[in-house]
Amino acid sequence: MMTGTIRHDWTLAQAREIHDRNLSDLIYEAQGVHRQNHPPGEVQLCSLLSIKTGACPEDCAYCPQSAHYDVGLENEALLPVDEVVAAAKAAKEAGASRFCMGAAWREVRDGEDFDSVLDMVRGVSDLGMESCVTLGMVTAEQAQRLKKAGLKAYNHNLDTSREFYSEIITTRTYDERLDTLANVRRAGIDVCCGGIIGMGETIEDRCAMLVELANLPQHPQSVPINALVAVKGTPLGDQAPVEPLDFVRMIATARIMMPASVVRLSAGRRGMSEEAQMLCFLAGANSIFLGEKLLTTANPEVAGDHAMMEQAGIKPLVPAG
Repeated sequence: MMTGTIRHDWTLAQAREIHDRNLSDLIYEAQGVHRQNHPPGEVQLCSLLSIKTGACPEDCAYCPQSAHYDVGLENEALLPVDEVVAAAKAAKEAGASRFCMGAAWREVRDGEDFDSVLDMVRGVSDLGMESCVTLGMVTAEQAQRLKKAGLKAYNHNLDTSREFYSEIITTRTYDERLDTLANVRRAGIDVCCGGIIGMGETIEDRCAMLVELANLPQHPQSVPINALVAVKGTPLGDQAPVEPLDFVRMIATARIMMPASVVRLSAGRRGMSEEAQMLCFLAGANSIFLGEKLLTTANPEVAGDHAMMEQAGIKPLVPAG
């Protein structure tokens, strides 16, 4: 069994060997690594709010917020600061310890809107919650301003492997994504970075994405693993749902390769049974999102999540510090 040693020299062959193991052996090892690095039976509860919805100039094939596709989504301007802080307060009362704010932007632009986001970060942090934003690309100076405002984490997913990336997105390069991660990391902000499975990629692509993440100079502090939520009107609107055990294998492989990271069971959870979600927790997932929506796609109801956790004896994780 692996010891959960932090490594940055993973090969694709090694990742694929882990991913393809007998499922019971894979989960057993992942659970062992998990227990060496995280409190067993504890899951961090997060909440995600779309603070600016739709009209994004990017052409991400999975995203209903892209201006390139007609999905019947109503565009919304940036929400008022007080409305966002009120939503964060409600999320905290529902049990969330991290509040994530997403704006459908290609990149952050200095000005009134960015200043408002900085105020949102301050407001969420003043509630005693971890604040996280996903705003597209950021410069080094903008990352420093976010850090000064009290931002805990910045989400910027790689989405898939370098090789498959151009099949999904043409308006931003893979290296531009890595540049944003570097700017965030150098500012001292936690990196939240993962990807999506079920977009037509191969298992090699899935493993290559994990290799890319695990071989960064520092492992992302959190790694969201998403299953595609197919939305009619997007190029991937007719994709078949991800098999639950494929999700479990990705969670377990991420846990083994990035032992200290929080692995987030993210989008696509609504289509999973409670038993499949429990397997993901056994495989090393230790974070979920509360709330009926993840940006614009459906998510399980809060009461159902709490009931599931209570039945399984899972406790909300309280982040250190």
